Amino acid sequence: QVQLIESGGGLVQAGGSLRLSCEFSGRTFGTYAMSWARQAPGKEREFVASIHWRDDSTYYPDSVKGRFTISRDNAKNMVYLQMNSLKPEDTAVYYCAAGITPRRGDYWGRGTLVTVAS
Repeated sequence: QVQLIESGGGLVQAGGSLRLSCEFSGRTFGTYAMSWARQAPGKEREFVASIHWRDDSTYYPDSVKGRFTISRDNAKNMVYLQMNSLKPEDTAVYYCAAGITPRRGDYWGRGTLVTVAS
């Protein structure tokens, strides 16, 4: 069974940066696509970044493109989300997800809260 543990959330001022980390365990990390998704109060969960296991190709929606960067370290079983130029609308619980394809959550972490103050 895959386990995912997120860390790195917190309170940041608008324009600031945060780096989220996700520790993967339980299966072979290199065979899973990894994603970050977020859910703001009253809104549906949305994927904000994905990275494929096969070629490290990435996906970002327009709302975060150019500001967020996903990366993975296969030697450490870790995936990261670097978030720059944060906006108040980025405030949400951020979840790490693992799936057989990008933007698919076969397994989910418990989430870490990111709050961006204006």
